[in-house]
Amino acid sequence: MRYVAAYLLAVLGGNESPGSKDLQKILESVGIETDNERSNKVIDELKGKNINDVIAQGYSKLASMPVGGAVASSAGAGSAAPAAAPAAEEKKKEEKEESDEGSDDDMGFGLFD
Repeated sequence: MRYVAAYLLAVLGGNESPGSKDLQKILESVGIETDNERSNKVIDELKGKNINDVIAQGYSKLASMPVGGAVASSAGAGSAAPAAAPAAEEKKKEEKEESDEGSDDDMGFGLFD
């Protein structure tokens, strides 16, 4: 992902077809060592392609991806919410009790005192 980001930064900076030296310069400027094999793979995959078109194709692929749980939560929200409410109240009570018991563990010293 870092190589793709460096490639996009190079294109955004005005370099229409960045090379491995360009990616290496960008990545090393932020302290990241480069792997020539990976940077060359990104360059080969994107060579000759318009970045705006590649991004637009990516958006269309993301739009068709199902989102985990979104359909199920909207279909069963009416029946699941009342059952979840008592469990949430019990959990809050348990957390409150635990926090009272654990307050002596730090012996009065905070992390930033």
